[in-house]
Amino acid sequence: MKVKIEVECSPAEARAFLGLPDVTGLNAHMTAEVQKKIDANISMLQPEELLKTWTAFGGQAQEQFRKLMTAAAGASLGGRDQSES
Repeated sequence: MKVKIEVECSPAEARAFLGLPDVTGLNAHMTAEVQKKIDANISMLQPEELLKTWTAFGGQAQEQFRKLMTAAAGASLGGRDQSES
């Protein structure tokens, strides 16, 4: 037997029904603070430096990911070398 119940309510009504706190004030405050920090630091944005940092890290991350996938593939083959299959 299947029973399907549909309840239409707003997120605020659902939070109140479940006894969860209303965090809209906190959310507004946190969003405003993040926006202030972004606005304050946007002038220091240097796309060239950011790209250098990302690409330098990206190369290392790609190599680590490749090693991880090679190890995982080896483990899934039961320890056999991939060239054997």
